[in-house]
Amino acid sequence: MFSHVVLGANDVEKSKKFYDAIIGVTGGNPGFTDDKGRVIYMHNGGMLLITKPINGEPACHANGGTIGFKMDSTAQADAWHKAGTENGGTTCEDAPGIRDVGGTKMYLAYLRDPDGNKLCGMNIPG
Repeated sequence: MFSHVVLGANDVEKSKKFYDAIIGVTGGNPGFTDDKGRVIYMHNGGMLLITKPINGEPACHANGGTIGFKMDSTAQADAWHKAGTENGGTTCEDAPGIRDVGGTKMYLAYLRDPDGNKLCGMNIPG
């Protein structure tokens, strides 16, 4: 359904370090910077762009918004979470673990990126 996600960043290089780490854990390559200064990631059919807001205002997170990243295993979700916290992110929600969501068991790991955007690494063990 989605073609891409764009996130605003106040410090694009700090955000690049964070996203290079968490996307690297999932097998993706480091982001590349285009001629407009945006950092672009392409992996598993998705695209993520990190950029200073084009309106010149400070970047801020979406209250109530979460961007989910598909994890191949619970171990990958844990490594993703660890890479995030070691590279400028912070833990939010509960610690990584199994949650029962409407009768479906999901392994969820939540982070906030350096600008406060809420991210979730999700694996459905099976």
